[in-house]
Amino acid sequence: MQPAAPPMPTRSGYDAVIVGGGHNGLVAAAYLAQAGRSVLVLERLGRTGGAAVSTQTFSGVQARLSRYSYLVSLLPHKIIDELGLRFAVRRRRISSYTPTVRGGRPTGLLVDAGDPTRTAAAFHQLTGSEREFEAWQRFYAMTGAVAERVFPSLTEPLPTRAELRRRVADPAAWEALFERPLGESVERHFTDDLVRGVVLTDALIGTFTHAHDPSLRQNRCFLYHVIGGGTGDWDVPVGGMGALTDALADAARAAGAQILTGCEVTAVATDGTAAEVTYRSGDEEHRVGARQVLCNAAPQTLARLLGERPDPAAAPEGSQLKVNMLLRRLPRLRDTSVDPREAFAGTFHVAESYRELESAYRQAADGRVPVAAPSEIYCHSLTDPSILGPELAARGYQTLTLFGLHLPARLFTAGGTDTGDAVRQAALQAVLGPLDALLAEPLADCLALDDQGRPCIEAKSPLDLERELGLPGGNIFHRDLSFPFRDGTDGDNHGDSHGGDHGGDRGGSAADRWGVATAHPNVLLCGAGATRGGGVSGIPGHNAAMAVLGR
Repeated sequence: MQPAAPPMPTRSGYDAVIVGGGHNGLVAAAYLAQAGRSVLVLERLGRTGGAAVSTQTFSGVQARLSRYSYLVSLLPHKIIDELGLRFAVRRRRISSYTPTVRGGRPTGLLVDAGDPTRTAAAFHQLTGSEREFEAWQRFYAMTGAVAERVFPSLTEPLPTRAELRRRVADPAAWEALFERPLGESVERHFTDDLVRGVVLTDALIGTFTHAHDPSLRQNRCFLYHVIGGGTGDWDVPVGGMGALTDALADAARAAGAQILTGCEVTAVATDGTAAEVTYRSGDEEHRVGARQVLCNAAPQTLARLLGERPDPAAAPEGSQLKVNMLLRRLPRLRDTSVDPREAFAGTFHVAESYRELESAYRQAADGRVPVAAPSEIYCHSLTDPSILGPELAARGYQTLTLFGLHLPARLFTAGGTDTGDAVRQAALQAVLGPLDALLAEPLADCLALDDQGRPCIEAKSPLDLERELGLPGGNIFHRDLSFPFRDGTDGDNHGDSHGGDHGGDRGGSAADRWGVATAHPNVLLCGAGATRGGGVSGIPGHNAAMAVLGR
């Protein structure tokens, strides 16, 4: 019997061809198809979802882990409602737990989002006074007020710098978050080294930088981590991250979009009015016409598809180690004052004091895997046990997701490609060693085994993300994050980290106004590399669709 022929486009040309079936591409497809446009999505992999997927990671084990991206903060309810998505998230009662040693005994800082009195007591026990908790309240009241004003703007036409500053309406907050290195504000508000570190970690997720970087890369990363939903809360996707992208694919198809997987786009040609997209399916090459092309891949990838030469100086670089684990039980802690089910229910900080973060950065900048790599951990299954099979849930199994910081791609390529596996193992030990020091039993004793008797643990380096997901340099944001504003004509002509290729004030096209423009009028960015991209948000997909529709 001959194998079935792969699906083919149903027409020779489309109003929009979308390169990449990740969550942002699917958002754009759903909006455009609902508006009556003909839409084709071409996805290189054999499935949709990109980095936002749920997979049975370990052989023979019924646990569906969010293998790459894992929490939701930036996805607006507006997108869920307008696309009619059957998707939900759950709030984590515990914000974070940070273990440490004070006075020779294990202790820690538990931040209970539902009980400020309990959190205040934890600050007092750790620091000996009320000062740090009061500073914590003032600082996050400031970021909360900024979040309320800035987050709604992310799904509106892109404001100028001056317009956004007026919207923030707090000169001190604007100075602290948009103008001066974040380290200055952290050090001005807080004195405790551990508390300073807990605050700074949001500025370093996937971003290799430090508190006083004059480029403000840390500020941009921090901003996106504290404005989500207008509150800054990071929520657990019910059913895993794949529940979102499955719902998006269903919405796009129901609206009439055609989605083809196993189709790798190899070239895009455009004269600014019409485009032709070349792609490979199996051993065959095909071409399809498009009035407009929306690219969900990284800008560097788009440049290659257009036959352009990307700027080597702007090559993206990821900085993280993602570790997925399945445990037979949560490990016991040296700090016996806290229940592990609470400690791991929020964000569990490891080696993330202010001094430890700086030390790890300096070691990595010198080309060495940090001796104690900072990391943060969370347990999806405590909030949403539906990702576990019934038998595993009944037996008390739990998942752990660890995200390691200050592990840039350069460390994994310094000795050539043959050293990648060795460096990955060294990086894995650099994050697990500090974790084990906080536990009353070895983590290895708690790991579940797959059906081949192997421990249920895997690590993904930036090189793995580049190979598996096509992320240049393993950069989870596609390139450096930008501030959510554009250069304007109001005398406030400050640039941002994306340079001129995303629009600036180059004539005021719809693509410029929505922050999704490229140098080609009918080729738009709809992925994380757009202005206001990064994270699981759907925002650049929404904004690209709005630009196409002229809204």
